[in-house]
Amino acid sequence: TLGTQTDYRDGEAQTDPYSPECVVPGGSVPELLTLATLTWGRGLPAGLAEVEMIERAREKRAWEATLPAMDSASDIAKRRKMIEDMERKEWAFREQEIEKLQAVRLEVLKKLLQRREESQNELDAKRLHDRWQNLQKAKEEKIKKIEHDCALMLRKLIAKRKNVMGKLERRDIIKDYTDFASQTYAPLSRIGYFPDNHSERYVAKNFYLDTYEGLCELEASLPDSVTRVGIKVPKPKYIDTKTGFVKRSARLDVVLAQVHQ
Repeated sequence: TLGTQTDYRDGEAQTDPYSPECVVPGGSVPELLTLATLTWGRGLPAGLAEVEMIERAREKRAWEATLPAMDSASDIAKRRKMIEDMERKEWAFREQEIEKLQAVRLEVLKKLLQRREESQNELDAKRLHDRWQNLQKAKEEKIKKIEHDCALMLRKLIAKRKNVMGKLERRDIIKDYTDFASQTYAPLSRIGYFPDNHSERYVAKNFYLDTYEGLCELEASLPDSVTRVGIKVPKPKYIDTKTGFVKRSARLDVVLAQVHQ
C-alpha cells in the first residue's frame, strides 16, 4: 500500500541483460558460444534473420564434419570439389542477400521520391494559389479604380451640363451654409436624396405628458410617498452615557450582533 518514486527513470537506470561467466571444459565446443558475437541491441533479441544465420551455421558445421580427410590425392580432389561447391552456394546466397538489400533500398528510394514529388506538388499548388490570389487582388483594385474614374467623369459631366453657357462659377461655401434652402440643408430627391416623408406618424403622443390636465391627473394618481419626502431620524448604534462615553456592554452587544449575522 506504500508507493515510492525515485529521482531517476527506470529507463535511465536499466542496464543490458546480465550474462553470467561460464567455464568450458576442454575438448568441447558448445553451440552457444557461436552466438557470443550477438549482443543486446545488435542481434538480440533474435529475429528471423538471426534464426536463419544460426541454421546456416549449423548446416555448415554439419557439412564440415562430412569433409574427407587429406590422406590421398583422390580425397584431396574430392575435398577441393566440395569446398568449391560450398563456395558457389555461399556466393549465390550472398548475391540473393545483396538483391534483397537492393530491393529494400529501391523501395525506400521510391518512397522518398514519391514524398518529394508530393511536397513539390503541394508547393507548386500553394504558389499557384498565391499567384491567383495576387491576380484577383490586382483585378479588384483595377475594377475599383475604373469605377472611381467613372464616377469622377460622371460628376464632371454633370457639372459641365449645369454650366451650359460656359461661364466660370465657383462654389460659394458660405452661401450654401447660410442659405437654409440650399442643397446642404434641403437636398432634392432627384439628385439621390430621399427624405423621410410622413415621419410625424412615428412620434409617440401621450395625453398625460402633453397636456396640463393630464399632468394634474397623473400627479393626483401618485401616492404621497412620491411627492413628499419623509426623513427618518437614524437610531444611534451605541448606548451613550450622560458624559458621552460608550459603555463596554454596548460595544459587546454590537460585536455579538455582528458575529450572529
